[in-house]
Amino acid sequence: MEFTKMHGLGNDFIIVFGEQELPGNASELAVTLCNRFFGIGADGLVYILPSERGDYMMRIMNSDGSEAEQCGNAIRCVSKYVYEHGLVSSEQIVIETIGAGEQKVSLQVKDGVVETVTVDMGEPVLSGTQIPVAIDAEPVLDQPIEADGRAFKFTAVSMGNPHCVIYVDDAVGFDLATWGPKLEVHPLFPRKVNVEFATVLDRSHVDMRVWERGAGPTLACGTGACATLVSSVLNGLTDRSATISLKGGDLFIEWNEQDNHVYMTGPAQVVYTGSVEL
Repeated sequence: MEFTKMHGLGNDFIIVFGEQELPGNASELAVTLCNRFFGIGADGLVYILPSERGDYMMRIMNSDGSEAEQCGNAIRCVSKYVYEHGLVSSEQIVIETIGAGEQKVSLQVKDGVVETVTVDMGEPVLSGTQIPVAIDAEPVLDQPIEADGRAFKFTAVSMGNPHCVIYVDDAVGFDLATWGPKLEVHPLFPRKVNVEFATVLDRSHVDMRVWERGAGPTLACGTGACATLVSSVLNGLTDRSATISLKGGDLFIEWNEQDNHVYMTGPAQVVYTGSVEL
């Protein structure tokens, strides 16, 4: 199998093009190939597939073999891949996802190289039953949650996948490895949840660290950055656009007041290409 290793702010993926549909053993392959000691190593295995509703479809398998509905960093990588490989000619493309439908993508290109990617991530889902979270409210705002005897407050948002945003004094130094896995599987979240720990620096800048459902601690999460911005606006902590600083770098997020859509802008990088025997 030929592949391209790519990353968005350190959130890394094995990108595969050429399959006509998701392989039946994609889950097992993800576990094997994403292993950083015995495989290629990545946060996820991403297939670029044909689409009837967009230019291409993205399917992403987490490193634990589960499938993610959407991934903001992966969609930037996929968009860069299809443009730079001549699979699309326009700088305005559409990538289909299973969780968030068709995502409109704008590429910022210089000398044939995609430098940054802006993705229309659609409208945030704020209804508890649709996120889903076992709280029938809209929005699910500043709600109490307890894990292993410690109390937190969270705001829930779906960007095609579920997120739980928790504000802490120091997101950069927060004990992600202890609390992320406990909250990911909390009974309040019937399909598990991505957990963001955030610290608001000012109304246009937020530090955030993420524990991703199915992948654990990652250097960046695009949908998580979007959810963090939406949560911060709902809680009156930031303006409707802000820089979200993740461990791997910065994303610029805007929650547009006119169309209610969230827009994410950030880079994507090719690491290397190769082949692996299956």
